[in-house]
Amino acid sequence: MVPEPCRTVALIPAAGLGLRLGGAVRKQFRPLGGLPLLVHSLRVFQSSPVIDAVILAVPEADLHYCRMDIVESHGFTKVTQVVAGGKERQDSVRQALAVVGEGVHLVVIHDAVRPFVTETMVRQVVEAAAADGAAIIALPMRDTVKQVGGDRVIERTIDRTPLWLAQTPQAFRRDWLEEAHRKAQAEGLAATDDAFLMEWMGYPVRVVEGSGENIKVTRPEDLVIGEAILASRVGHTP
Repeated sequence: MVPEPCRTVALIPAAGLGLRLGGAVRKQFRPLGGLPLLVHSLRVFQSSPVIDAVILAVPEADLHYCRMDIVESHGFTKVTQVVAGGKERQDSVRQALAVVGEGVHLVVIHDAVRPFVTETMVRQVVEAAAADGAAIIALPMRDTVKQVGGDRVIERTIDRTPLWLAQTPQAFRRDWLEEAHRKAQAEGLAATDDAFLMEWMGYPVRVVEGSGENIKVTRPEDLVIGEAILASRVGHTP
């Protein structure tokens, strides 16, 4: 269990197969600037003053590798647990959530393959969740949005004004998040992110504007973009 008196704990689901990225190495362990994607994400949470502890959910086959070559090797002292994740992201979050101690009030969830999260994003989303109970980093939609039919013919243009693209980190009251995951598991509800579970439960979720650099690495071209972002940040503190 996470030792008390921790109040804010980050859960990093990193158990995905990374099939769209291709290759023999899981995407969370693919190198970016010579370091695994996961290491870039963990560095920010390690240095963030608003995060007390970190729990990783990884493939069961990679537990030893993550504990030794990721956590121990890079000195991530805030990582208190490395647990086996599940088949889906939602399963991994639930399994990491199960080892969060009772003294924790806020839980932050971040995709392992968003390596360009910043300390500012983490702090702002934690502050918003502390005030309102739930908050996510997101970006306002800037492109024109088309609704397209099954025959790939445009049906209509959608007003983009109220549309935002959800990112992570996302932060929630621990009791809200646990309740939502219990109910979703009981009812067989699958969600692509934890904010959806909050919405489904009827809880209000605050949006904090993020950055276009906070990309999720899912395809080979994202690694190329990531290398460019990394190069632009040399000498700059995230």
